[in-house]
Amino acid sequence: MGTFSFSDRDLKQIEEMGITPEKVLSHIESLKKGFPYAKLNRPCTVGDGIHVLSRPDLDRYADLCSEAALLGRAMKFVPASGAASRMFKAFLAVNSLYERITDKEISLKKDSDHRAVQEFVRGLKRFAFHEDLRSAMARKNLDLDGLLEKGECKPILDSLLTAKGLDLVNVPKGLIKFHSYPGHTRTAFEEHLVEGAAYTQDRNGHVRIHFTVSPEHETSVRRHIESTRALYEKGGVTFSVEFSSQKPSTDTIAVDMDNSPFRDRDGALVFRPGGHGSLLENLCDLSGDVLFIKNIDNVLPDRIKEETITYKKALGGLLIELQKKIFAYVEKLVNGEVSRTLLTEMIGFMKERLFIMIPDRVERQSREEQVRFLVSRLNRPVRVCGMVKNEGEPGGGPFWVEHPDGTCSLQIVESSQVDMGSSRQKKILESSTHFNPVDLVCAVRNYRGEPFDLRRFVDPDTGFISIKSKDGKDLKALEHPGLWNGAMAEWTTVFVEVPLATFSPVKTLLDLLRKEHQP
Repeated sequence: MGTFSFSDRDLKQIEEMGITPEKVLSHIESLKKGFPYAKLNRPCTVGDGIHVLSRPDLDRYADLCSEAALLGRAMKFVPASGAASRMFKAFLAVNSLYERITDKEISLKKDSDHRAVQEFVRGLKRFAFHEDLRSAMARKNLDLDGLLEKGECKPILDSLLTAKGLDLVNVPKGLIKFHSYPGHTRTAFEEHLVEGAAYTQDRNGHVRIHFTVSPEHETSVRRHIESTRALYEKGGVTFSVEFSSQKPSTDTIAVDMDNSPFRDRDGALVFRPGGHGSLLENLCDLSGDVLFIKNIDNVLPDRIKEETITYKKALGGLLIELQKKIFAYVEKLVNGEVSRTLLTEMIGFMKERLFIMIPDRVERQSREEQVRFLVSRLNRPVRVCGMVKNEGEPGGGPFWVEHPDGTCSLQIVESSQVDMGSSRQKKILESSTHFNPVDLVCAVRNYRGEPFDLRRFVDPDTGFISIKSKDGKDLKALEHPGLWNGAMAEWTTVFVEVPLATFSPVKTLLDLLRKEHQP
């Protein structure tokens, strides 16, 4: 794995992070070699990798989900790390250009950043946080309404973006007020509490939710949830809210463009966060059972939550049904209770319900070899993933991906994993009919009720390398396989079509002006 050797100082730094020198060397090797592209066979479509649920299915699966939740099996996992700076990219760009700028001057500019600022200023009173902005400005003797009337934008932008006011750029996205209700507003964190109570509540009214947050934000997030939870702990509902952060041990070493370890000005090794795939460690630590996973910014106000909750329950119920069947099969396989008829039934179930391709060689194997193969394929974590019809949103989608043994499996693939230099691969990517909204329900225990070691089901060849810079020099950064991409590549995967109405993320500030986020 190369002849590079670390100094005593390096080894001390590596040890303090909870990483081994061997792991660091393996990261350097990955950065040298790069990662192979996913080999797309075809997009998943309805009937060919994607299930569609009927109305009776929705009702039946919702009941199964509620039963499991009442038994205390369900919890919600929300990746909520990081600041909201990407929401404000256009506003930061414009604000940095001027000492003073008016609405009229902004309207003369035709680029997308200036248009975004103009739309924000004109719709300012429709944002749930606008009263907070007014109060923050009043404390600095600034009159928001007077400035709007004069078209003076600079003080408003400064108060929105910087420590002169709300400083929303440095606030976690989940703490930004998303929605207005009569007499109060809600942040994304609060909306997740309300939504989680609708499908993870046990028979004692107990709701378990786990948020991953950045260490520097944990105190403010805890304080916010403690100060607001009483609004939602009604009718016997109580929340158990847990927090964790990405572990330093999941950070990855950076290298220079010659693949030597990148060092800062003091000569120390530079490590970077390993991306959202690092959160697999957090999932492992939960020792959960049935986990509902959803991004922090994909929440809706109460008036249109019903469809989201219906489909969340349906995905959960389908997972419970499939898991029950899989457990029964694995138990029979392990106990040797397998007839030829039952083997045929199991293979049919795997092909039709789970879309698992069975290699041709399995048909020719002895019964013992077939049993071993079926146990290896069925005794895995299971995830049921909602997929929405592709409306041109950026991001990953569901595909049949080819493997060296000639089989294909269902995978969520990002465009960065695809060889865009291949016209065939590019065409398959662009012909995708569905999009991944990050709407997952996961079963993470085996047929004996023991937690799976989720690290055993990662495809290590699905990491990602990006070019960043530090101290004015370029570096190569390594990301672990994405949480719902390569980190779950070896899971049993089921795709289900869900309505587009269940997907309404807030990626930019202006998304909050869309009708679904308005009162």
